[in-house]
Amino acid sequence: MTHNDHTGKKLPQVPEPYWRDFIDLPEFPRLEKDIQVDVVIVGGGMTGITSAYLLVNEGLKVAILEAGKLLNGTTGHTTAKVTAQHDVIYDEFIQNFGRSKARLYYEANTDALSFIKKTVDEHQINCDFSEQDAYIYATTDQYASKLKKEADAYEKLGINGGLVNSIPFDIDIQNALVMKNQAQFHPIKYLTHLIKIITEKGGLIFENTTGVNIETGEQPTVLTREGPRAAGNYVLSCSHFPFYEGLGFYSTRLYADRSYIVAAKTKKPFPGGMYISADQPTRSLRSTTINGEEMVLIAGEGHKTGQGKDTMEHYKALETFGEQVFGLDNIMYRWSAQDLVTLDKIPYVGEITSGQPNILIATGYRKWGMTNSTAAALLFRDMILGKKNAYQSLYTPSRFYADPSLKNFLVENADVVGHLIKGKLEMPDKSAEELSIGEGAVINVKGHRKGAYKDEEGKLHIVDTTCTHVGCEVEWNSGDRSWDCPCHGSRFSYTGEVIEGPAEKPLQQYDYNILDNLTSEDSGY
Repeated sequence: MTHNDHTGKKLPQVPEPYWRDFIDLPEFPRLEKDIQVDVVIVGGGMTGITSAYLLVNEGLKVAILEAGKLLNGTTGHTTAKVTAQHDVIYDEFIQNFGRSKARLYYEANTDALSFIKKTVDEHQINCDFSEQDAYIYATTDQYASKLKKEADAYEKLGINGGLVNSIPFDIDIQNALVMKNQAQFHPIKYLTHLIKIITEKGGLIFENTTGVNIETGEQPTVLTREGPRAAGNYVLSCSHFPFYEGLGFYSTRLYADRSYIVAAKTKKPFPGGMYISADQPTRSLRSTTINGEEMVLIAGEGHKTGQGKDTMEHYKALETFGEQVFGLDNIMYRWSAQDLVTLDKIPYVGEITSGQPNILIATGYRKWGMTNSTAAALLFRDMILGKKNAYQSLYTPSRFYADPSLKNFLVENADVVGHLIKGKLEMPDKSAEELSIGEGAVINVKGHRKGAYKDEEGKLHIVDTTCTHVGCEVEWNSGDRSWDCPCHGSRFSYTGEVIEGPAEKPLQQYDYNILDNLTSEDSGY
């Protein structure tokens, strides 16, 4: 099955990110026996690998536990902008937290950029690192006014940048705000080199090893789904959504947001720089080299996971935008990304729960994970070594600002309750027999709400649509062929396996022939 948009370009059938292609990634075994180390790191993405790299350099014994394959989560699906320009945010931070905390956020991310650059230089890592100016542009009067306020915030905070009247390609803008001397790179090439250093210095890495809980105490121990245990003086939760929440109730303090990316060869050359629109829906642009050819990454179309229109429409909208601005010769890749947003838009990094100083968490990067994850890893190192870090209070998960945290807490949890109730009341009228090849949908089987997908061979895959986290009803994501939860962002494959948490258990699977024998009196959802 091939998807086409109205520009006539063919969308790649399977959503796969570019970053992992052409890279010889190392493979690591499953954890088969109990281990004892200084630091157990759960999650093998940018945060976990950078943390392990920093800690082995300090002589500590470290183990990374990755539920699937290294670098296949959020890190492998990024646009890989290494920048402190995180949308229009600094004026808002000044208003909500004051000038000093807004400046700290900028400094933390600028320090992270500098650390990445220094590491690339020190180890001569061939990861396509290049310095680029970053731009936010406005196409409407409303957002042009916001950019003027943001430019004032840049001036107050001493950020190197300011307003400009044009950008070097064919978009009619009102104004744009530049942040000078930012960067972009190939994250997998960068992290693959760090992995090599970690293992050379005695670090342990285990794939297909899922952490499910922590046995707390003086020496916390990670319990894995597979059975073996990993004990350490510290446990770092670097698993995107916290695999262990303690008493932090992170399900009520985070929401999941998806965005979409296409990589295309363009008719017009890319002028350099990195760009993102202030207006919604978001449009983000940067270039990269794929197999020797320059490509443009066109990203945006963000929305809450499991909510909104047919997800294929988001890819098509990006294609149309790319065609209008650059002209498209060929679309090489398409993929989507998911990240978590905190109540106040600053990540949670630090003690997962007050009183448990040896269990640390990093989450809620709001799609700006390259610098925020590095800042988190640097903070983890200092906390473990007992060193002062200027950013510890900024990122601490225990913070709670009445404005905006309380308002956003109420809004987000009302949204969860609304979707929980709505999903239970809705009953689809579609049947499995109506599905086409490659189509998925929520179906009605004798009054029971089930999820169905018909694969390329015509086989039906039937699952229960009740998310195994808190019981919301999942929705079909046609663009990525997955079942997505609108409440807390859990995602499942069309066969029901967990792709992303917080859910830990798969959706219940059914044999359609047996399911068809249900009666309307049998228990439903």
